[in-house]
Amino acid sequence: MPRAARLPSRQDFPVHQVRRYLEPGPIVLVSSAYRRQRNIMTMGWHCMMEFAPSLLGCVISSGNHSFELIRKSRECVINLPTAALIDQVVGIGNCSGAEGDKFERFGLTALPAQQVGAPLIGECHASFECRLHDGRLVGKYNYFIFEVVKAHVARTPKNPQTLHYKGNGEFMLAGEVVSRRAKFHREYL
Repeated sequence: MPRAARLPSRQDFPVHQVRRYLEPGPIVLVSSAYRRQRNIMTMGWHCMMEFAPSLLGCVISSGNHSFELIRKSRECVINLPTAALIDQVVGIGNCSGAEGDKFERFGLTALPAQQVGAPLIGECHASFECRLHDGRLVGKYNYFIFEVVKAHVARTPKNPQTLHYKGNGEFMLAGEVVSRRAKFHREYL
């Protein structure tokens, strides 16, 4: 019989900080546009909801400048930055798009999307063009459910170093891959 692993010592932890352990995925930059306005916001509260159609749920605060642009246009682009963009990610998250164009301010390249009016961010590893699939939870929870209608992913690196927010101004980097493909059922690959 295998020997049991040693259990970690635990202590009480403030419940309002559990996000430091449960953030659902990498930090993304959400680009939006409506009429003659465009914006970028940093976001960590998102999750995949379905494979096909590819549905993504996310929380966008009604106090965020992007909220109205996205609510009115019913679309956005979810852009995946790498660790190389950490200073832009933090800067974008610490200012308002109402104060000026964040593409210009942070030296980012706005590229035209193919399916939506919001721009792609050229420096990001991937960009996912999204249209609002279900807006019933927007009014109550600021929760948007988008369908990814077009995806653009850089060929290299295969496993980019993405940023994962831990709170209090700290990030973890992802990028190392550990494979257990042989143990998965084919339907989930």
